[in-house]
Amino acid sequence: MNQAPQYVLSGLRPTGRVHLGNYFGAVRNWIQLQDRYRCFYFVADWHALTSDYADPSKIRQSTFDAVADWIAAGMDPQKSTIFLQSGIREHAELHLLLSMVTPLPWLERVPTFKDQQQQLEDKDLNTYGFLGYPLLQTADIIIYRANYVPVGEDQASHLELSREIVRRFNNFYGPVFPEPQPLFTETPKVPGLDGRKMSKSYGNTIGLTSSADEIRKLTMTMFTDPNRVRRSDPGNPDICNLFQFHRLFSDDQTIERVDRECRAAQIGCVEDKRLIAEIMIEKLRPIRERREQIDRDPSIVWDALREGNRRARERAGETMEQVRKAMQVDFPELR
Repeated sequence: MNQAPQYVLSGLRPTGRVHLGNYFGAVRNWIQLQDRYRCFYFVADWHALTSDYADPSKIRQSTFDAVADWIAAGMDPQKSTIFLQSGIREHAELHLLLSMVTPLPWLERVPTFKDQQQQLEDKDLNTYGFLGYPLLQTADIIIYRANYVPVGEDQASHLELSREIVRRFNNFYGPVFPEPQPLFTETPKVPGLDGRKMSKSYGNTIGLTSSADEIRKLTMTMFTDPNRVRRSDPGNPDICNLFQFHRLFSDDQTIERVDRECRAAQIGCVEDKRLIAEIMIEKLRPIRERREQIDRDPSIVWDALREGNRRARERAGETMEQVRKAMQVDFPELR
């Protein structure tokens, strides 16, 4: 007996080229999942408008850059449905219908609501769209009747609101949606150049498809062991930002050697930066070369999105037929 296919859904805002934090935190896992599940991955351009509504001019190029890097990294448009959120208008319809049954306090208690308001004080986020973004996020997930959403363990609470909304909807109207389950994925720590979490808002990123020269230049600015003042001082890889990149890119033999030589002051920070830069350049070379090929033929991205939108629209349309029927807002005799 054939088992029903399992669906995975995830997305990222269009912030442009993928950096190493995005890659190791999400995109690499997405690529690994595409051989085991029916995967739907989308560019969340409507979500970008919740905070960047005043200037949406960069969204188009940022969308292209994000999807180009996904494909360059190994995402296969034949295996994964890659699509644009705004291309599937059914998301907006489901968001509206969910808003009828979602208690306002559920949205107000979302931790990121107040956190992001404080972090982005230069923007007016006192909007209905920003308050309701977790509800749109729920619509994004359940409109594809996703069984799983890949998350890190620290993000599981974000998915719980979606599960609560599904339970409430199903209680009113019947079992239309499965409860999306968290699919816990490995998310190694990726520090930025300054030791904080790698983030474009901090300006401390290394792009997944950066050129060799860019990688060498950026690597030389990395923070290292703050207690190692002189070349002759023994280092401590456990607190060295640079060593975290060895854990991500170097083989076991190199990791062991650098750990030993750093503690014995046999390798200096500058020498180590040059070493990890060359390792990163070589490991990322296939992705960089694939991205260069896509830049020469941008239709690779637009064709992937066009076909992905078609497949996503088909599944979303099936869901919305069920939703309208369950909520009794479907009048076939008027079509």
